[in-house]
Amino acid sequence: MDRRESLKSLLVGSVAGGLVLNGCAPAAPPEEVSIEKSIGYGRTAKEKLNDERIRAEQFLSEGNLETIAILCDIILPATAEFGSATDAGVPEFIEFMAKDIPRHQVPLKGGLMWLDNQTNRRFNMDFKNCSSDQQLAVIDEIAYPDKASEDLKHGVVFFSLMRNLTLTGYYTSEIGIKDLGYMGNQPNVWDGVPQEVLDEHGLSYDPQWIARCVDQSKRMDLAQWDDEGNLIS
Repeated sequence: MDRRESLKSLLVGSVAGGLVLNGCAPAAPPEEVSIEKSIGYGRTAKEKLNDERIRAEQFLSEGNLETIAILCDIILPATAEFGSATDAGVPEFIEFMAKDIPRHQVPLKGGLMWLDNQTNRRFNMDFKNCSSDQQLAVIDEIAYPDKASEDLKHGVVFFSLMRNLTLTGYYTSEIGIKDLGYMGNQPNVWDGVPQEVLDEHGLSYDPQWIARCVDQSKRMDLAQWDDEGNLIS
């Protein structure tokens, strides 16, 4: 299994994405709200104003976003079939999340400063200006928490946050959903329990019910019942 497939299975098999987004805060008490349908999902008037406020603000500098874009594509590069994390708009997602969940702001800004400090000491330049080999030399030391040295613990925490945000942003984007192969709710055709399963349990269908209930030419027809609850057609 390659690194991208490992990350994908990690996301699908865990609640990490939910923790990144929602934390462990207690649910707010229910309130009477009116829902407005917009750009594909329902928002209250209060939520709409909050989204507009967040989008109007700028937290990360252009330099910060350049570094984040590089990190995102190191974590999830493009493949022959699907685009990279930056193709999916993940840096913009991280900018939004930093403003929407302020507790991410210090770890993100602090982590970016830590990263530039490391590359300036080693290569005399900021992370985004380093070669790919130099960038990976630093990332490889903080990407595996069990193998990282104690003096790199701040970098490990930062990269773990970046990995969680990148996975959450990518696999909730249009590109990432296609990469997962998630089809959503789809109409299907049911022909009843397979014959080999019926045989195994010594069961069979009443031919009359098969004709009424598993006739695909009538799958869009509504069932009709008499007053005693008997199926008519």
